[in-house]
Amino acid sequence: MNDIITDKRGRPFQTVFGWIIAIATAGYMLPWAIAATRGKSNTGAIFWLNLLLGWTVVGWIIALVMACTSHQVLGIRNPR
Repeated sequence: MNDIITDKRGRPFQTVFGWIIAIATAGYMLPWAIAATRGKSNTGAIFWLNLLLGWTVVGWIIALVMACTSHQVLGIRNPR
């Protein structure tokens, strides 16, 4: 069976911190928390987009869409 290698990253501290901030900001930073939980490689870009343009609502929606998109496939490993 082949293994699919993606850009998913595990960052437990960032995940916990992201959810604390999302709750403290009444959901304003929710896209960033979702991105951190999903291990997105562009979590930093989502954070800055959400922080700087989230107040426009359009920026918040774009950040949420970025957080919810699928991971990029980097390659396939054959375990032979």
